[in-house]
Amino acid sequence: QKELAASWKDIGIARSPIAKLVKEDENELVGKKAAFLSKQLATIKRDIDLKGLTLDDLLVNIDTDRLQFIFDELGIKSIKADIGTVKEKTSSDIVYDIVEGITGVEELAARILNKRGMPPKEAETVIGAAVLSDGKETVAIAISDDDGCHIIECGGFIGNPCISDLLIRFDDAGINISIFDIKSCIKPYEITGFINAFDVSLAGYLIDPLENSYGCREMAGKYLEKSGAEAREIIGKVNPEKVWENQKNELAAALAFESICARELFPVMRKKLEEKEMLDLYYHIELPLVYTLNGMEKAGILVEKEQLKSFGESLKVDIDHLEKEIWHDAGEEFNINSPKQLGTILFEKLRLPGGKKTKSGYSTSADVLEKLKIEDPIVEKILEYRQLTKLNSTYAEGLFDYIGEDGRIRTTFNQTVTATGRLSSTEPNLQNIPIRTSLGREIRKVFVASPGCVFVDADYSQIELRILAAMSGDEKLIDAYRNSEDIHRATASAVFHVPFDEVTSELRSRAKAVNFGIVYGISSFGLGEGLKISKKEAEKYISDYFETYPKIKKFLNDLVSSAKEKGYAITAFKRRRPIPELTSTNFMQRQFGERIAMNSPVQGTAADIIKTAMLRVDARLRSECPTARLLLQVHDELLVEARAEDEEQVKNILIEEMQGAADLPVKLEVSVESGMNWFEAH
Repeated sequence: QKELAASWKDIGIARSPIAKLVKEDENELVGKKAAFLSKQLATIKRDIDLKGLTLDDLLVNIDTDRLQFIFDELGIKSIKADIGTVKEKTSSDIVYDIVEGITGVEELAARILNKRGMPPKEAETVIGAAVLSDGKETVAIAISDDDGCHIIECGGFIGNPCISDLLIRFDDAGINISIFDIKSCIKPYEITGFINAFDVSLAGYLIDPLENSYGCREMAGKYLEKSGAEAREIIGKVNPEKVWENQKNELAAALAFESICARELFPVMRKKLEEKEMLDLYYHIELPLVYTLNGMEKAGILVEKEQLKSFGESLKVDIDHLEKEIWHDAGEEFNINSPKQLGTILFEKLRLPGGKKTKSGYSTSADVLEKLKIEDPIVEKILEYRQLTKLNSTYAEGLFDYIGEDGRIRTTFNQTVTATGRLSSTEPNLQNIPIRTSLGREIRKVFVASPGCVFVDADYSQIELRILAAMSGDEKLIDAYRNSEDIHRATASAVFHVPFDEVTSELRSRAKAVNFGIVYGISSFGLGEGLKISKKEAEKYISDYFETYPKIKKFLNDLVSSAKEKGYAITAFKRRRPIPELTSTNFMQRQFGERIAMNSPVQGTAADIIKTAMLRVDARLRSECPTARLLLQVHDELLVEARAEDEEQVKNILIEEMQGAADLPVKLEVSVESGMNWFEAH
C-alpha cells in the first residue's frame, strides 16, 4: 500500500482514483454496485483538458535493447521491443568482413593458428563461432577473434573450410571455441567431440535452469547487457538454403553478432560456473554428453510402418465401439471430446454427484472422473475413450509424421529444458510412451531392431530409492539393500508391523506407494488420494515410515532448511536447482517449494548418474563394439541396438558401466533384457 501511494504521488495524484469507491463498502462490491463500477472503469475518459497536447508531444525515445531485455526477464513473449517507429540496430551497426574463397579461409586459419603459437604461449586464445546451416550442411560461419569478426560463406566449397574442418583444426591447436548450442551446429557432421569447445547455452542452463531460453539474445542480455535480438530473430525466421543470397547482409550481421557475444560470454560464464562449483559437472558430464546425444539423434530408431498402421486401425475400431456405447448410455449423441457437452450430460442429464460449474462449464478433468467411476459405468468408458483417442492421435497417427525415408524416427534430446537435470525428448517425445497399460506397451512393438540386430535394454532398479538411502545414510534402509531384500516388502513389514513372510501383495503395494511417495515429498492428502484411504490413515503410514527410517526424516528436513537458507537445492554432483517458491507469500507455493527441496537432490543425482552411464556406455561401445549404437534414453533406461552376435558383450558393457557410474554405499542394480523389438527387450 505504501508503494502504491508513492507511485500515485510520483505522477501527481494524491490517492488512487478508485480508492474511495472501493473503501466505501469494501466487502459488498457485488451485484449492481460492482456492475456500475466496472462500467465506469471500462469507459474511456474523453472530457480531460489536454491543453493543446499533440501526438508529437507524446513521442519518447526508447532504448529497445534494454526494453527487450526487460520483456525477456518478465517472460513477456507476445510483445517485442520493435514498437512504433523506433528502429533496432541494423546490419550496418555490426562490423565484419567477408572471407572469400579457400585461399581466404586458409589465410584466416593460418593467422589464428600462428597467433596461438606466439609468446606468451600460455596465454589463452578464444574465438567465438556462430554457424548457419539448413540442417544438412553449413551455409556460413562467423569467426570472432581479437582482430574482429569474419564471415565465411561455405556454399561454394561444402566439406572443406566448414565446421567439420576449420573448427576441428582450431580445437586441435588448443584454441577455445565458444559457441551457442553446439549440438545444433554439428548436426550435419560426424563429429564425436571437441576438446576445447565451450557451449554458452549449456553453461547458461547450469547457472540458472529456470530460464525459458538460452540463446544469444537471452544470454547476451542477461550477462553482457546487450541485445542479441538481431542474431536469433533474423536467423530464426529464414530458410538459409534459399535466402542467403537475398538477405546476406542481415544474416551475416546476425551471425557476426552471435559469434561476438559467444566470445565475450566465454570468461563470464566459465567464472560463474567456477563460483557455483559446477565446472566438473559441466566439463565431465554435460558438455561431453552433447556428442553422445548427437550420435543418438543421427542414429534414430527403426519403426515397422505396417504394424503401426495396423495398431492405429485396431484403436479406431475400439474408439468407434466405445463412442456408440457412451452415446447409448447417455441416451443421445454428443461430442465426447467437448468438456462442456460432456459436463452437461454427466451432471445435468444423468445427475451424477460432485459437479462444480465454472464460467466455462462443469469440470470433467481426469481427477473428477476418477472419483465418479463408482457412480455410473459410463464414466469408466469415457476414461477409456480418452486414453484410446490420445494413443491414436499421439502415437498411432502422430508418429507417422516423423518416420524418415529410411524408416527410422529421430527424436531430439534436450539438455536445457528440465530444472532437475533430466533429459527431455521432443518431435516426437519418445520418453513419454506409456508403459503402465497393456495398450501403451503395445506401441513399443512397432519399434524394431535393424535386420541382423537385436535391442538390448538396460534399466536401473529403484535408483532414486537407492540414492535416498545413500544420501540420508539411514543404516536400516542401506542394510536392506545390501542384503538384497525386497525393499517394498521390507518397508511393509516394518511400517505395518507384520512378519516379513506374511506381507500380502496389497500391503507391499501400499508400502511401494509410500516408498516412492516419500522421495517426492508426498503429503498425507496425496498419499491418501493415491491409495484411496483416509488422510488420517495416510498420516499414520508416513509417521510409521519415518519411525522405521529415522535418518530419512532428518535428511529431508535438512534439505528443506538448507534450500530455504541458500535459495537452491543441490545434487551429489553439485547441480543446483533454484527454488524461488520457498519465499512465496502463497502457502501452497511454499509447500510446493518444500517438496522440490526434498526431491531435487535425489532426482537430480539420478539424472547425473544416468548421464554419466550414457557417456561410459557410449565410450565402451565405440571402443569395443563399434557396430552397436546407443539409441534411446528413457528416464532410468538405456536402449542399444547391436548385432545379434554381440548381444552378450553389449549386455556386459551396459551392466558394468551403468553400475560403475557412481560409487554409493548402496550398490546400483541394473536389469538387462533383449529382443527383436522394444516391447520384448523391456
